[in-house]
Amino acid sequence: MRQIDVHKIADEAKFNGFHGLILFWCALIIIFDGYDLAVVGIALPSIMKQMGVDPKQAGFMASSALFGMMFGAIFLGTIADRIGRRWAITICILLFSLFTAAAGLTSDPVSFSAMRFLAGLGIGGVMPNVVAQMTEYSPRKIRSTMVTLMFSGYAVGGMLAAVLGKGMIESYGWQSVFLAAAVPVLLVPVILRQLPESIPFLLAKGRHEELKGIVARLEPDFRPVASDRFALPAEDKADSAPVHHLFQEGRGFSTVMFWVAFFMCLFMVYALSSWLTKLMAGAGYSLGSALTMVLTLNFGAMLGAVGGGWLADRFHIKWVLVGMYALAAVSITLLGVPMPTDALFVVVGLAGASTIGTQIVTYAYVGQFYPMAIRSTGIGFASGMGRSGAILAPIVIGSLVAMQLPLQQNFLAIAIPAVIAAVAVLLINHSRSASAHHFDVSAEVPSMVFKK
Repeated sequence: MRQIDVHKIADEAKFNGFHGLILFWCALIIIFDGYDLAVVGIALPSIMKQMGVDPKQAGFMASSALFGMMFGAIFLGTIADRIGRRWAITICILLFSLFTAAAGLTSDPVSFSAMRFLAGLGIGGVMPNVVAQMTEYSPRKIRSTMVTLMFSGYAVGGMLAAVLGKGMIESYGWQSVFLAAAVPVLLVPVILRQLPESIPFLLAKGRHEELKGIVARLEPDFRPVASDRFALPAEDKADSAPVHHLFQEGRGFSTVMFWVAFFMCLFMVYALSSWLTKLMAGAGYSLGSALTMVLTLNFGAMLGAVGGGWLADRFHIKWVLVGMYALAAVSITLLGVPMPTDALFVVVGLAGASTIGTQIVTYAYVGQFYPMAIRSTGIGFASGMGRSGAILAPIVIGSLVAMQLPLQQNFLAIAIPAVIAAVAVLLINHSRSASAHHFDVSAEVPSMVFKK
């Protein structure tokens, strides 16, 4: 009888078409998610004009989705460890697609906010699940690159929203960019069929035939036999109550530091996503130029995510993150300084790379920090707790805009959280990371890894 450590096989596998398929679908889901998130910031000036709301009210409207994201990240991230990741992802896609489209059918701030809250449940829930999915199936040597490459779809979705927004809002009104969000619903049957299920979930449910098929796709030379038995390290096994494990084995303080980092990072991301267009328009730039800045912000985010992931696979991910947060503090501060237009676009790109890009690398780090069985839960709680920063950002910056403060002070308020996030990451105890001591843990399991 062979007892096979599935985690080690996933860790040591060489990149193949199976990994590429998972990367494609997870990235596509994140593109949809990024579009749904960015579309409010793109349409906000038009929504404010049509509905007759002031900046402070608009801040609350933008934050409505973020309240939903907080609950979605915590509950839909956690529930995935119980109902399976495929169904959790499917539920999230249906929520954020259908209710974002429904927001385009509203005509008043209250109903718009209600639809965005429900859409936010799906937007918040899908992120921890796709990060956990990609982390679980990625080869260890390129794990950060795979996760950040997948998550660069977030920036692609933002750029798609900016490109569509420039044409569709002028021609068909702001409602059109929301109605377009219903398209992903058509792909749900294909996603259910193509995405593999979580390994700990399959083990817990005794679905060994599916596991054999997954192992064969991870390692093409694997030949299953009837007596095969699959195993995971003890801490990677599914648990009926995984939340308390976030604070066990010396992980408690680091868990809180992840929450602080997420809070600060998401504050920056959503402050820029929600208010960059309005701030730049107020500084004298045309709507077209302001939307181009959103496009530049998200293009920088894509480069920052991929570049940050590449660096994280070659250097210590913790120190890479500290450097990225430092760059965020500098670049965002510079946004409030008068400069030539070309230089401003460069700074906007750097701000995107060091905020949205850094958020993505932070997701990669937290995904590697927790054991497989509580990975979705760990990512979900970090993301959910961080959502309070995302919720506050549009409101705080909206209040500052309403006070008509100098542009420099608005951007300084967005930059300060980068310094706090850098300190929080510095205080994370990397020695308690699952990626740091996986092999010590797995040695406790009397199993063999399949060899060719």
